[in-house]
Amino acid sequence: MSSESLSSVEGEEAQQTIGLISNMEARADHQMTKRFRLLHGIATGLGVTLVVLVLTWCLVYRNGFGWENPDLEFNWHPMLMVSGLIFIYSQAMLIYRTARHGKKRVLKLTHAVLHFVAFIFTVIALKAAFDSHNYATPPKPNLYTLHSWIGLITVILFSYQFLSGFITFLFPGLSREIRSAYLPVHAHFGSAIFFMAIVSAMMGLAEKAIWGVNAYNTYPPEGIFMNFMGVILVCLGAIVIYLINDSTYKRVALPEEEITLTDTTE
Repeated sequence: MSSESLSSVEGEEAQQTIGLISNMEARADHQMTKRFRLLHGIATGLGVTLVVLVLTWCLVYRNGFGWENPDLEFNWHPMLMVSGLIFIYSQAMLIYRTARHGKKRVLKLTHAVLHFVAFIFTVIALKAAFDSHNYATPPKPNLYTLHSWIGLITVILFSYQFLSGFITFLFPGLSREIRSAYLPVHAHFGSAIFFMAIVSAMMGLAEKAIWGVNAYNTYPPEGIFMNFMGVILVCLGAIVIYLINDSTYKRVALPEEEITLTDTTE
C-alpha cells in the first residue's frame, strides 16, 4: 500500500474516531440535561406544593390573613418567608442552569430581580412577625428563640449577599478580575444561606406546632399537616442544594459572557 493510501486510511479512521467521541459526548450531555430537567421539575413542583400547603394552612387552620389583628398579621410571616426566601430564592440560584443557553445579561438581570422580590417578601415577613409580637395583648418578647436568632442571621446574610452581588456583578466599572475572584465566594454563600433558610423554617414550623397546636402529641389534623409541610421542605432543600453544588450541571461559559452589562455592542 502506498504512503498516500495509508495516510488516507488513517485520516478516515481519525475522522471516524472523532465523530464517535462527539456522538458519545452529545449523548452524555443529552442524558445530563434530561436528568437535570427531571430533578429541577421535581424541585419546582415541591416548591409550588409547599407554597400552596402554607397558604392552605394559614387559611384553614389559622383563620387567614390581616393587618389589624396581630394573630392574622403573623400569618404573613410564614407565607412570605416560604414564598420568598425559599421558593423564589431557590429559583434565582438555579436560573443559570435552567436557562443554560440564555444571554448572560438577561440571566444576570433575572437573577437579580428574583433576589429583589425575595428581599421585599422577607422585609414584609419580618415586619409581620415583629408587629404580631409588639401589638399583641399583652405584648410578646422578640428574638428570644433559636428560630428567631438563626432566622435573623439568615436575613442579614441574604441582604448582604444581595447587595454585594449587585455591586460586584451589576455595578458598572468593576474589573473582570474582581468579579471572577468573588464569583466562587458568592456561589458558596448563596448555597449556605439557602441551607440556613431551610433550617430556620424547620425550626419555625416545630415551634409553631409545639406551642400553637392543641394536643400536638395526640396527632391532630393540623399537626400532621404541619409535619407534612416539614417533609416537603426537607426534600425541596436537599434537591436544590444538590443541583446548585453538582458541577455536572454547571452552565458552560459562552463567549458573550465576557461582555459586560455596560457594553452596547451586545
